[in-house]
Amino acid sequence: MKVLIVHAHYEPRSFTTAMKDAAVETLTAAGHEVEVSDLYVMGFDPVAKKADFAEPKNPDYTVYSLEQRHGWSNGTIAPDVKAEVEKLLAADLVIFSFPIFWFSVPAIMKGWIDRVLLSGVCFGGVRFYDRGGLRGKRALVAATLGGRDYMFDGPSSVHGPIEDMLRHLLRGTLGYVGLDVLKPVFGWHVPYIDDAERRKILDDYKARLATVFTETPLNLYPSLSDFDSVMRPLAGASITR
Repeated sequence: MKVLIVHAHYEPRSFTTAMKDAAVETLTAAGHEVEVSDLYVMGFDPVAKKADFAEPKNPDYTVYSLEQRHGWSNGTIAPDVKAEVEKLLAADLVIFSFPIFWFSVPAIMKGWIDRVLLSGVCFGGVRFYDRGGLRGKRALVAATLGGRDYMFDGPSSVHGPIEDMLRHLLRGTLGYVGLDVLKPVFGWHVPYIDDAERRKILDDYKARLATVFTETPLNLYPSLSDFDSVMRPLAGASITR
């Protein structure tokens, strides 16, 4: 299998980077082909802009999603975007490796999402959820944070369930483009734990990676077959979230 790791951490000695390295080592040893987009090392530009389109369809007024379609189809989209899209389309599994900033991804990864998940390729029209352009591929979030697990372990916890906190990413981004989203992996409380606890997190992550191509994805979205052409629920449809 082919694996793309999209990694976003500014510190090469960080625990997030250690998790990324553990994934590369484990998956490679298992015979998978692994490629890493290390966004800080690459100097990836996170800003969506008119200059992403060398020959815009409408040079007078930019609608970014429409220009994405045009730029991809005629081969004039920005070279750094083109390279990342090609990696994405080749991958069977995409791992998103990052520290959680303000209940979300770092800005450089958000920019990767904005620029690389192209309209017309990954989504568009009614091509989303189980009809998304990336259906058949898997996605795994592997994130670190300072909080403890019990702070995010259910409705009565201080922050609520972490899957709810990351719903915009898990469902609204990864699920939206058709990816089969797996249960996330977290490195909890990492600035404050000792080396033995860090090793335990890495060992557990390595063990988890052995199941990523066989485990059942999260049930994050309904089937569009339960909706009509304007996305109203069909009578009698049994819709789950």
